[in-house]
Amino acid sequence: MARKPETPTKLDILVAGAGYVGIAAAVAIKAARPNLEIMVVDAAPEGVWRNDPRASAIAAAASAMLDQLGAWAEIAPHAQPIDDMIVTDSRTTDPVRPVFLTFSGDVAPGQPFAHMVPNAEMVAALRRRAGELGIEILQSTSVEAIETGTAAITATLSGGAELEARLLVAADGVRSRLRDMAGIKTVSWDYGQSGIVCTVAHERPHEGRAEEHFLPAGPFAILPLTGNRSSIVWTERTADAARLVAEDPFVFEVELETRFGFKLGDIKVEDKPRAFPLGLTLARSFVAPRFALAGDSAHGMHPIAGQGLNMGYRDVAALAEVVVEADRLGQDIGTLDVLERYETWRRFDTFQMGVTTDVLNRLFSNDLGPLRALRDLGLGLVDRMPALKRYFIRQAAGLSPDTPRLLRGEAI
Repeated sequence: MARKPETPTKLDILVAGAGYVGIAAAVAIKAARPNLEIMVVDAAPEGVWRNDPRASAIAAAASAMLDQLGAWAEIAPHAQPIDDMIVTDSRTTDPVRPVFLTFSGDVAPGQPFAHMVPNAEMVAALRRRAGELGIEILQSTSVEAIETGTAAITATLSGGAELEARLLVAADGVRSRLRDMAGIKTVSWDYGQSGIVCTVAHERPHEGRAEEHFLPAGPFAILPLTGNRSSIVWTERTADAARLVAEDPFVFEVELETRFGFKLGDIKVEDKPRAFPLGLTLARSFVAPRFALAGDSAHGMHPIAGQGLNMGYRDVAALAEVVVEADRLGQDIGTLDVLERYETWRRFDTFQMGVTTDVLNRLFSNDLGPLRALRDLGLGLVDRMPALKRYFIRQAAGLSPDTPRLLRGEAI
């Protein structure tokens, strides 16, 4: 429950949102600057994060950051390395799905370009680190109003308490209320698609292989988890997705099997499938005085490239580095000139990834014959260019030249 002090509680940083981005931001800054008072508030009820059935692809750079933050050792037993990946382009009814593009190899000896990690395990490890660092997390507590002053931003909580902070970090999701309160506009559109997410068990081992099948309604991804299990991210038109998740479990598994295939033997859905609407949302600005957006609050993208979580962690690493360096120099961490360094660092990368995912989704989520032939030719050409494939792997792993220190596994 929120506190009800007579005078506002004074903080250095208030983080709104206790998902992996919000908690990672708090941990990254607090680990480097223990003197800063940091608190996290989250509107979700206590413990709801434990029921998250989703798993995420963690790029090599993101796992290096989690290791530097002291969370990876706890996550590692639940992490499945992705050793190779295949891409196909076909129709649901095609008896054979030709492979047009393959990726394999490590970005460094013994370091795969990505791992699949259950979201609940990742958040659990980050929450443990937050507790060790003395970061308080208030659950069932939302920010109802904000007022920006010269020296601080005041947040009024759902219980009536007020918190004053030099900086408010909004990591409250793609439909961010705080973004609206700060007056930050977005560019957004709906794809008319939803992503169906579930976990399946199968008879035979996946050997660490990820598969992405481009089907007319959208991509169908099979992502390896520990044991004989895989995470499914299945894009369908919104109406069809709603119908599928509402179907009898037997009917759902039959539909799933036509897309999954029989290469791994019999399959069984382990949890209740859920559907999430898909669209593109890009904030026109990442910052305002004493206010910064991070993660999906700043950018919501199609999962076709599997980069949503990793883009959020890039925000975390960049924001933490900017804030920590400013504090070391004795600067006010909430002023616009400091926060604009973070925005400058992240804006182009975010715009580029947003455009990339948008173009890929429009290019592959259709059944136009000439376009299919053109894209398959393109995939085949890339597959025959090892240097280009290595470049794409390093990009997917988050190993770009302008990478923040945490993503290189270095302390700030």
